[in-house]
Amino acid sequence: MSNETVPYHPLKIKSLKDPLFAVAYLTEIFEEEEGDLETGIMRKALRDVFQALGEPIMSDEEAKLHLDKLDVLMSHNGMATIYALANWLKVLGLKLTVAVAQEDEGEESGSVSDIELVEVAKV
Repeated sequence: MSNETVPYHPLKIKSLKDPLFAVAYLTEIFEEEEGDLETGIMRKALRDVFQALGEPIMSDEEAKLHLDKLDVLMSHNGMATIYALANWLKVLGLKLTVAVAQEDEGEESGSVSDIELVEVAKV
């Protein structure tokens, strides 16, 4: 058995090519950083998802424009940023959604599971 390590980033990008994994990844980033969402972490996560889902479907010029748009929208605050992010994600086949927060103790009966939310989030 070899002691060589496999680079993490290429494996992450390969996993993010699955839109359901990309949704779960972004959801985790947003929830983990809740209340103290660091723009740099969110920008990196969105760029990773873009690399997996956007680059294969765009020309080099389109990809550059799309990433430039991300940089611009991440530099602003307010409601316009939410709409801009929703449109940015839409190009990648994803959409921004709102879900009911679940208690850590367990889900209430009749609540929507994470799997159902991911399925709803698919375009």
